[in-house]
Amino acid sequence: METVRKHFLSDMSVMLGRSMRHVFRSMDTIITVCVTPIAMMLLFVYVLGGAIQAGTDNYVNYLLPGILLIAIASGISYTAYRLFLDKQRGIIERFHSMPIARSAVLWGHVLTSVVSNVISLVVIIAAALIMGFRSSVGMLPWLAVAGILLLFMLALTWVAAIAGLSAKSVEGASAFSYPLIFLPFISSAFVPTDSMPKVVRAFAENQPVTSIVESIRALLAGQPVGNDIWVALAWCVGIMLVAYLFAMRAYKRSS
Repeated sequence: METVRKHFLSDMSVMLGRSMRHVFRSMDTIITVCVTPIAMMLLFVYVLGGAIQAGTDNYVNYLLPGILLIAIASGISYTAYRLFLDKQRGIIERFHSMPIARSAVLWGHVLTSVVSNVISLVVIIAAALIMGFRSSVGMLPWLAVAGILLLFMLALTWVAAIAGLSAKSVEGASAFSYPLIFLPFISSAFVPTDSMPKVVRAFAENQPVTSIVESIRALLAGQPVGNDIWVALAWCVGIMLVAYLFAMRAYKRSS
């Protein structure tokens, strides 16, 4: 068992290195993921922020959690795109004909998504700091925020894997991410849900983005998190497990 595990880990690291080389050779993927959220942050803080009643004097602090989720939702579309290309070109089948762990190919793409998204989030947080974002909390709240973002990242990455392995075209592989990018707009990411019509408010308060945003916002502000963090974790873990099962099934069908 230990030999099999070492074999899998070494194969996965090779697949991760392969995918990361593709990312670094085409840095426009990371740049594209960063530019749109940063542009949105600039727009909402400096153009629309004065007209938005969010109950805070520092709107960038209020806005940042939602912007981070939008960046993740945008970034995972490239995972679906890369997986689709590997499947379409027969690269996955070629790897399966070699003496490597079969699931290492898929896990290489998943970990590449995590690493590239982390790079994007660091760039966006740096931009937020320049724009005035401040948090006086210690290391533990930041680790909790990192853990929530990582779970959200993994959950959406496995959803992206389903799209990449099941799509019939490049457009289909990437288009699934559009509703995910739009979801934060119908949540508490930009404005409090109290200002929304009843039907919209009901949806906003009972979808995963709101609980995740509220948890991250409370952690960074040093405020009590309450039940939001447990709801957020339940959503992330639930989506991740279901998506993982369907992704592995789609992966086996495509092999």
